[in-house]
Amino acid sequence: MDESAQRAETTDLLALLASCRPFDSLTPEGRARAVTSADVQNFAAGDLVVDAFAEVPADIFVVVSGEVDLWLDPDRIGEPPGDSFGRGEALGFSAALTERAIGPRVVARSAAKIARFPADVVIPAFASRGGARFLAEHISHARRLASGPPTYTVMADLVRQAPLIVAADAPAIDIARDMTSRGLPCAAVDIGDGRYGLVTDEGLRRRILAEGLPVDSRAHAVMTYPATTTSLGTSSADALIEMLDHEAQFLLVTSEDGALTGVVGERDFMSSSTTAGVSIKEQIRKARTVDDLVVRALRVPTVLGDLLERGLAADRVIAVNSTIVDAIIRRAVTLVFEDHTDLTMEAFTWLSLGSNGRREAVLSSDVDAAVTFDDECVGEIPHYRQAFAVVGEVLTRCGISVDAHRAFPSHEGFSRTHSQWRAAARGWLARPRENQGTIMASILVDARPIFGDPSLPEPARVFADFNSHPAAVEMLLYESLARRAKLTTMRDKLAGRGDAFDVKARGLAPIINIARWVALGVGSAELQTIGRLRAASGSALLPGRDADRLIEAFEVLQLLRLEHQLRQAEAGEVPDDILDRDEISPIDRSVVERTVREVSAIQRRMDRVAHMLPADQLARPRPAMPPPPSELQGHGGERAGDPRRRSGDPMRAARAAKDLAKNRGIRKVVRRGRRLDP
Repeated sequence: MDESAQRAETTDLLALLASCRPFDSLTPEGRARAVTSADVQNFAAGDLVVDAFAEVPADIFVVVSGEVDLWLDPDRIGEPPGDSFGRGEALGFSAALTERAIGPRVVARSAAKIARFPADVVIPAFASRGGARFLAEHISHARRLASGPPTYTVMADLVRQAPLIVAADAPAIDIARDMTSRGLPCAAVDIGDGRYGLVTDEGLRRRILAEGLPVDSRAHAVMTYPATTTSLGTSSADALIEMLDHEAQFLLVTSEDGALTGVVGERDFMSSSTTAGVSIKEQIRKARTVDDLVVRALRVPTVLGDLLERGLAADRVIAVNSTIVDAIIRRAVTLVFEDHTDLTMEAFTWLSLGSNGRREAVLSSDVDAAVTFDDECVGEIPHYRQAFAVVGEVLTRCGISVDAHRAFPSHEGFSRTHSQWRAAARGWLARPRENQGTIMASILVDARPIFGDPSLPEPARVFADFNSHPAAVEMLLYESLARRAKLTTMRDKLAGRGDAFDVKARGLAPIINIARWVALGVGSAELQTIGRLRAASGSALLPGRDADRLIEAFEVLQLLRLEHQLRQAEAGEVPDDILDRDEISPIDRSVVERTVREVSAIQRRMDRVAHMLPADQLARPRPAMPPPPSELQGHGGERAGDPRRRSGDPMRAARAAKDLAKNRGIRKVVRRGRRLDP
């Protein structure tokens, strides 16, 4: 290359780095140093640029011209590429920075010119604030692509033959004969209007042999109704979760127009790489003794690790874990009550609370639970509490810790009759500062029935009119904002844990609390955190941009938390929520730092809105109130969000200062309330 061409190439590279992320974060001197060390190469269409699954690259690549194709999953190299990049896009930095062969594989789509930069020269670009944001966005995008559906991960792939469809008045003996001749374990019962029941081998034996129904009974007398259904386009992961959630043996699969096209059972899921752990639920359901249940429950971490390794997204793995925990609880309750023949399981409904109620349970999650009884059982409740204590002991043996703060049915505060729950909940709404009203409200709005009556439980039903209680709205808002997102606390530093990050308390809990409050504010009955944020997105309570950032932050932190706990379980350690910052890669460390800062900024914005509005307006829909830029930036050393620092009407400032003092008093009440026993 002659001197003029070399100068032109150098000028072009400098301009390219100055205009593309994250290299625009480098100083001019840093970019000049990078260009000096660069090696620019030409590739023909189809040439391999880099395979970061095969070896760890020492360089970071940037596309100067042309296009390249990327494969983000080593198991899908034979499939079409997961993404394609053009001029100005960086490649291979994930593997180079983490020093792990984590991909991608890059092949030139067209004739392409690629610049190679030694990783140690351009690392400062990724360590900058702009670089941290770039990494977070890249990882979020890459994980969504990497978790796309491979073969056998939509229901259309799992349907193997046409279903047997019978009329509601068909004789049971004829249904059994047809099922046998066609080698089918079940038949769909057409009720009309697109509704179906289900007749199974097990159901026929139970209804006719065990319960004594005549063999000429009609289909409607022996069927399970309604049958659990899903559509052809549903992912097998979501369908599996639905099956586990409903304790169903089969799913009826329908087309877009509602026509029944097939039936999928648990065995069919075994051909799907992302749901290969389905058998653990069936093993748990069939455990004959407590010892059997314990042995099978202790296999769950291995199953979860396998699901994550096979490509199932972290939120889906966590949802599967929650359904498995449900199955363990149901079986534990059943086995314990088999030894308490004087008590009936039909008298109560078991409610999962907390993370399991939201279907977000991980390996470190406590089991928070409550029970609601029929009113006529009031005198027998103490006997039931003794049995529930035994259930807690069984769960502990299964590796599932029971809530240390006694949010469990063996405690009188969490096992009441319908009427007692109704009266207590109304008192908490009317007087949230008394008897831990705010804390109990925040616990019970996550309630999900998993045993007994599947309808809306009485404790949750009372909170349907939450917005009509301004005092409760205000208290729950301040409770939601009291736990701030931050990397370390002064207590951590004094204890010598400056490099430890409590991913639950300092990252996830603030997002969960915000999501709960905004969902109540818009009247959503959604339980899962991401679902709650989506339900409130774009409302006066939560701007769409803030909702998107909170969702992204929640997904990233949950993935890091799950990976950390699976590593601990594999090493035989007790899973916890404490991430040693040396344990995670520089990329993930940057993502955590950026994520926590953004969550904290959203909390501050919500706090300012709360300070500026009276309590009776917090629960009402209202126009969005974006904070002025000066408050967002905290000019002049002023503490952002402190109304005493605002310019403008002095009377307004005085009122705001008074409100701030009042709100601080409320927070003190909330903090003191946490130490009380419910």
